[in-house]
Amino acid sequence: MPDGQEKTLKALETALQMEIDGKEFYLKASAASKNKLGKDLLEKLAAEEDVHRTVFQGIYDSIKSKRGWPDIKYRSDGGQGLRTIFAKALENMKKQEPGLKEELDAVKTGMDLENKTLDFYNARSKKATLDAEKQLYEALAMQEGEHHRVLLDYYEFLKNPAGWYVQKEHTSVDGG
Repeated sequence: MPDGQEKTLKALETALQMEIDGKEFYLKASAASKNKLGKDLLEKLAAEEDVHRTVFQGIYDSIKSKRGWPDIKYRSDGGQGLRTIFAKALENMKKQEPGLKEELDAVKTGMDLENKTLDFYNARSKKATLDAEKQLYEALAMQEGEHHRVLLDYYEFLKNPAGWYVQKEHTSVDGG
């Protein structure tokens, strides 16, 4: 097996493991969450990590069986699915329980995982020799960046729901 192909397979193995670890983390964090919004958001993140894993597994299998890099047109939804969950949950929320330390810690860990994955995909994109490979890593990097932004929104919301509403709605508490 050529050296470049071996490096690509190693990178894909790393990507697969990152996605598996991410899914496992998000499922555990969702199960531990005391907040419906947190549960839903973390479950959706776990599902997205699983989609990424499936894409990588298909590519890995294709390269391993010497068929080469498949022509995959992966497109990120720009975080729309996550933002929809966040928006719907906020609309239905009557009263936000104070953020629990465990929930905040889980969200911080999730943000760290997303940053590491984002950095890895950006680095792989720069090393890609095929357009399809570069496009995939760029799309995944964009999606991981959006995961981080949604988690940051959730973190800020948990820390200070009233302040979060003021910032997002660009209004003051006194109605101005």
